[in-house]
Amino acid sequence: MRKGAPIQPIDPVHPQPRHVQRAAALLEGGGLVAYPTDTYYAIGCDVFQKKAMERLASLKRRDDRKPFAFLCADLGEVAKYAIVSNEHYRLMRRLFPGPYTIVLEATRLTPRTALTRQRQVGVRVPDAPVAIALVRALGRPLATTSAALPGEQPLTDAADIQEHIGRGIDLILDGGVTLNEPSTVIDLTGPVPVVLRKGKGAIEGVLQ
Repeated sequence: MRKGAPIQPIDPVHPQPRHVQRAAALLEGGGLVAYPTDTYYAIGCDVFQKKAMERLASLKRRDDRKPFAFLCADLGEVAKYAIVSNEHYRLMRRLFPGPYTIVLEATRLTPRTALTRQRQVGVRVPDAPVAIALVRALGRPLATTSAALPGEQPLTDAADIQEHIGRGIDLILDGGVTLNEPSTVIDLTGPVPVVLRKGKGAIEGVLQ
């Protein structure tokens, strides 16, 4: 039986480049890596690797028709994979980096495995140095999902991740205990912004 994924302690504010590169190399090879964000611990993979996406969906027992959100390094990268109007850009400049997931219409660069049936995509730019460093090192977005078993609460520290889902992933970047709070999800595909889930990200005074 496979042992749980190794735990690599990492500085959550100033992540050590050698640890980031180790994780990025695993992602390049189709691996799954757990890492801290500004909400939950997340599990991510290279969004352009179909087999890695299938592994992630299997781990989460997730319907293939329900794609994972993207994790991008900055707004410039978001604009490669999602259609961003001037109005959307101004709003996202206020929200990113931060604990928000924004639903937008996808561009043709977005892989089919990451699209909804409506050709939409959820994008994140978290206020989380480890996550951003991973995306930059990989050079493309990560598919991202909470580090949790289906139907259970997300796990908040590396040891619990290793115990409960460590056999399904390849590395855990341990940045300490995270808060157990989801991102706020905002749909920008219609004429006005719609809050689909209220989470850690504040919405009062943001959407005007």
